[in-house]
Amino acid sequence: MMLGLAGLFAIVALVYASVGFGGGSTYTALLALWGVDYRLIPVIALICNIIVVTGGSIRFVRAGLVSWPQIYPLLLISAPLAFLGGLVPLKQVVFLTILGSALLASAIALLLQADKMAPRAVSKPLLFCISGGVGLLAGLSGIGGGIFMAPVLHLIRWAEARRIAAFASLYILINSAAGLLGQILKSGPQALAEPAMQYGLLLGAVLVGGQLGSLFGMRYLSPRLLRSLTAILVGYAAVRLLWQAYTSG
Repeated sequence: MMLGLAGLFAIVALVYASVGFGGGSTYTALLALWGVDYRLIPVIALICNIIVVTGGSIRFVRAGLVSWPQIYPLLLISAPLAFLGGLVPLKQVVFLTILGSALLASAIALLLQADKMAPRAVSKPLLFCISGGVGLLAGLSGIGGGIFMAPVLHLIRWAEARRIAAFASLYILINSAAGLLGQILKSGPQALAEPAMQYGLLLGAVLVGGQLGSLFGMRYLSPRLLRSLTAILVGYAAVRLLWQAYTSG
């Protein structure tokens, strides 16, 4: 049973890493379907996120796709809120419904976006608010937040597709680390030790899948395909979250 789950985790990591994501939303859904203790699910998902996007973030930075002055403010705002989100208890059904609905709307908007759409001017305060809000959601839910932040950046033409993928990777890495710290402080150090011991095979699976996915995405995917894959993955995550909310309600 664990081998089958590890195989699914490797596939998820490969596909999500190809567009700069960690796969936290899908790990969460798979762990829930496998009957894993709900208290461990955010911790496992965040650890997997960190493993997957670390390699991709390094590759993106080395490829010169990261503009540090552009992303520092967004990360500095989101990370503390992700930490706080990891500390806060929240009713599962309410949060999953809100997040799933928002992701579904983002996916539809991405699919309907025209290739020659003109950039939209978005004020920095609004962009900072969005980044902070997504960071808070990331800490609360056990996902990195890039799967929500990336569609927003695509819609406003914040940067070209590969640079958005690079930002999403770093965004997930920082928010996942901050959210994981909050989860550990909330539940105790055993929250990290237990998943590492019982689910180590999953961590190894996402390490391999994430490395392959980030390499594939950087070299072979066109900007248009990157945006389309982003929309598909966001939509899939939305459906899974809404279904999980329905079944848990």
